[in-house]
Amino acid sequence: MSQTEPIPDYDYSVAKAFTISTLIWGAVGMSVGVIIAFELIFPQLNADLPWLSFNRLRPLHTNAVIFGFTLSGVFASWYYISQRVLKVRMVLPTLGKLHLVLFNLIIILAAYTLLAGHSTSKEYHELPWWIDILVVVMWLTWGIHIFAMLGARKEKTLYVSIWYYVACFIAVSMLYLINGLAIPTWFVTQTGNWWHSVSMFAGTNDAQVQWWFGHNAVAFVLTVPIIAISYYFIPKQANQPVYSYRLSLWSFWGLMFVYLWAGPHHMMYSTIPDWVQTLGMVFSLVLIIPSWGSMVNLLLTMSGKWEQLKTDPIAKFLIIGSTFYGFATLEGPIQAIKSVNAIAHFTDWIVGHVHNGTLGWVSFTIIGAILHMVPRMWKTKLYSERLAENQFWIQTLGIVFYFSSMWIAGITQGAMWRTTDQFGSLAYSFLDTVNVMVPYWALRAVGGSLFLIGFFMFFYNIHRTIRGAEKFQAQAGTESALTGNAAI
Repeated sequence: MSQTEPIPDYDYSVAKAFTISTLIWGAVGMSVGVIIAFELIFPQLNADLPWLSFNRLRPLHTNAVIFGFTLSGVFASWYYISQRVLKVRMVLPTLGKLHLVLFNLIIILAAYTLLAGHSTSKEYHELPWWIDILVVVMWLTWGIHIFAMLGARKEKTLYVSIWYYVACFIAVSMLYLINGLAIPTWFVTQTGNWWHSVSMFAGTNDAQVQWWFGHNAVAFVLTVPIIAISYYFIPKQANQPVYSYRLSLWSFWGLMFVYLWAGPHHMMYSTIPDWVQTLGMVFSLVLIIPSWGSMVNLLLTMSGKWEQLKTDPIAKFLIIGSTFYGFATLEGPIQAIKSVNAIAHFTDWIVGHVHNGTLGWVSFTIIGAILHMVPRMWKTKLYSERLAENQFWIQTLGIVFYFSSMWIAGITQGAMWRTTDQFGSLAYSFLDTVNVMVPYWALRAVGGSLFLIGFFMFFYNIHRTIRGAEKFQAQAGTESALTGNAAI
């Protein structure tokens, strides 16, 4: 769009509200994460209260960060990006507001039920069946809005970000429905609690379906929509087009096909057939190609603009986030190799890998997107670029402490678990390995604390930016505040 064209009258009301939700749930989820990190070192921190026990706080942490923080950021970016690349004001605004209300209601109910100990025990899918129904309704409201926007669009060509958002909606719909198939026991047996249910799958089949879902929850919640965000905000921040639109689509279709087959790498050396384990390993290794295709494409978009990284904290978050994506999508396939998995499985190395992706890739990308969006949605300027710069370095240091400590801890665990004496007996008890882990867990807690401090700096920066919007507009005028921020 030309700089001389009038600024379209976009409706950012829902995008603004989801942005605030992102801040709140991010603060909650990451704070709980730091608490449980310290509980591993000082178990007495739970005060012998069931609600504060590690086994209840840990799923609260994962759900609040993966779904509360990440999906809030995804939805905020959708309601912002979709209007600008489809060249149409938000349609069905009431449905968008219903989506917002249902989403936050679900996160609140999830927090209560998890703390109360109501859980299906399925990783990333712990919520009871009646909340699952609300999740389906909420997800459909977003899907209806996606296709309503596509139907009303004034831009014929679909920018690649839209492809990734649509894939997120379709894939998660399938994954969540199938893994969530359950039988509420009270309605069948008239015994037990009404919220309790049992999976419609059993034994090894249940495990296979769970990790088909679990791995692809990472794929289509923590990867695909984050790529959508990156493909919009990196070119916008660099003020130049994406390096290769064709490569972006090749990577898209590669991810769509390969990701769905990689789940069995979570079940190496289990009761699933050996050929299925091998299939999961092979597809995990193939996954490097489309993943690095996206990463390289995003980094090359900065060609000729690398000097910008010296002075632009938003570009730092977005580009380093994509770099962490490259690290994580190389490390994951390496861990899926059977000989490596024999050491890595069930160890803290896996935890380090997950947080390499979630802290470095997901969080940095969402933070960069919000730092870009908020001044444009509220028609103001960022409160403090210096604060954002300091936040970046503090959080980066925290990530390095986190994943390096977990790498060392995990490999140490794996080696100790496999070490035998001259008689072929295990040389170390499980408690021996726990005692060795304590210093590394302490370093992990320090890294997590640094990341949390940085997040609260971010929270404060955005809060002051929003509060100062009216004053800024009064001083500078709306037209000057928006100069150079035309839609794509």
